[in-house]
Amino acid sequence: MQVDDRLIKMAEQIVKKSVKVKKGEKVFVEGFSESVKTLFNEVIKQVTKAGGVPFWYFNDNAFIKSFIEKASKEQMQEFGKMHAEIMKQCDAYVGIRGYDDMFLLSDVSEKQMALYQHEFYTPVHFEVRIPKTRWVVMRYPNNTMSALSRMSTKSFEDFYFNACLVDYAKMAKAMLPLKKLMDKTDKVKIIAPDTHLEFSIKNLKAVACAGEMNLPDGEVYTAPVKDSINGVIQFNTDTVYEGEYFSNIRLEFKDGKIVKGTSMANNDKFQKLLNLDAGSRYMGEFALGLNPYITKPMLDILFDEKISGSLHMAIGNSYSDETFNGNRSAIHWDLVLIQTAEKGGGEIWFDDKLIRKNGIFLPKELQGLNPDKLK
Repeated sequence: MQVDDRLIKMAEQIVKKSVKVKKGEKVFVEGFSESVKTLFNEVIKQVTKAGGVPFWYFNDNAFIKSFIEKASKEQMQEFGKMHAEIMKQCDAYVGIRGYDDMFLLSDVSEKQMALYQHEFYTPVHFEVRIPKTRWVVMRYPNNTMSALSRMSTKSFEDFYFNACLVDYAKMAKAMLPLKKLMDKTDKVKIIAPDTHLEFSIKNLKAVACAGEMNLPDGEVYTAPVKDSINGVIQFNTDTVYEGEYFSNIRLEFKDGKIVKGTSMANNDKFQKLLNLDAGSRYMGEFALGLNPYITKPMLDILFDEKISGSLHMAIGNSYSDETFNGNRSAIHWDLVLIQTAEKGGGEIWFDDKLIRKNGIFLPKELQGLNPDKLK
């Protein structure tokens, strides 16, 4: 079967530019669902061609569900230890996710999902993969994703490859002034419908993401000083977390802590997530979305958090060494606020200077990040 040239280009981007595989390095390649197999195979080929040693692990939410539903705490701990030991031996990680049924885990009990987060995901991914390997994660275009995006499969594939294979070298260069500005910024103010939020990012370095850790990519992120957030923010993008759907999430803060949070959908579940652990009422990330080809939400956070003209903040864990604000949690949940005129508009202020209005950067040095310049 003829392989789409764009898939080969994606595999080359992943291996050569995202995780930069060198001869002799061990690479953990994980695939989720039947739909990813072609790209999964191409990545294994490219890792081998680069002289790396691939360890491939084919997974699926159906397999994960079968284990999570029945596993005891001791079994989950051993499962986590086993995967963590494999991850520790690897120099890089590639995760290709094509969840054909994104709501499959929605009927797993909260107790078992919390066990999975604490005893597997945290020790394997938060404690090993993220800080100790070069890694990249991505979604794969399938019928589920095209349906969520309200596009035909063909149109969605074209959109997908445009978003994933944007000119990252050009994007990286345009991001530098924003990174430098964020590195020296103290006060941030966010204004939007039903939103007035203020916090500090002082002494927390910004990270520019241009095709290395996510595909698609396109964000500059940091973290808020943990106890500095005050005010209210109304997110306007629906989200799925642990197989559950949430909508119109609104958060109120006092000295960094979420003192009130609501979701129009699944609010009871939302309250339980907010009370999961000591860090789940604090925020671990603040970022601006910049990908010019991603303009509307599709219930997939790897895409939605990169929407041009958006910002996102993450409830819970702050996991980057450069931006670590002291908050630890089993949750890292990105929530998106789109500030384009079509979505109600909004403003971002850095140290009392208006930086972005209605999704468009205003300072001359940042205008290269506007969508008409990045395409």
